Amino acid sequence: MSESSQPHHSASPPGSHYQPALSVVLIIVVLFVAAAFLMLRYVNPASSSSSSTTLPPSETTTTLHHHTVPKSSVRVQVANGTNVPNLARGYSQELLTQGWNTLPGVNGPKGKPTVVYFNPGFKWAAIQIADKIHAGLHSVQALNGQRPVPGASSDDVIVILGHNSANKG
Repeated sequence: MSESSQPHHSASPPGSHYQPALSVVLIIVVLFVAAAFLMLRYVNPASSSSSSTTLPPSETTTTLHHHTVPKSSVRVQVANGTNVPNLARGYSQELLTQGWNTLPGVNGPKGKPTVVYFNPGFKWAAIQIADKIHAGLHSVQALNGQRPVPGASSDDVIVILGHNSANKG
């Protein structure tokens, strides 16, 4: 056999790069597209996971989008605004068993109906909590810098149990 009939296997010329097989490139592209799809779906959930909630006449109807924050990471402070002993502790325990991150119950301002305050981004949680404790949507209010309970202004949701909750506790 002559040398010209055999394949020439010399070292690659300087500056050449490895080129993977077409199948490897296709697998990488498919994995990239799948990962991008999953990330976009996680960040921007489909509209089928939205629910519509009717608010009191003073507010317009709003659509609550599925949230990506788990209930267990929402800090909820429940304060007793009544003379009923351990009322805040009972409600805190109830919310804790439902998956909320409740803090130990404290005393709050007395003589008012139940109010569920929320910090920005946590209205969805306040609405769910108001529903769970049967306070009604009219009790949900933005915190707007108020400090209804000392040391609780940095919490995500603050529930002040009022005289209308004393009979349910």
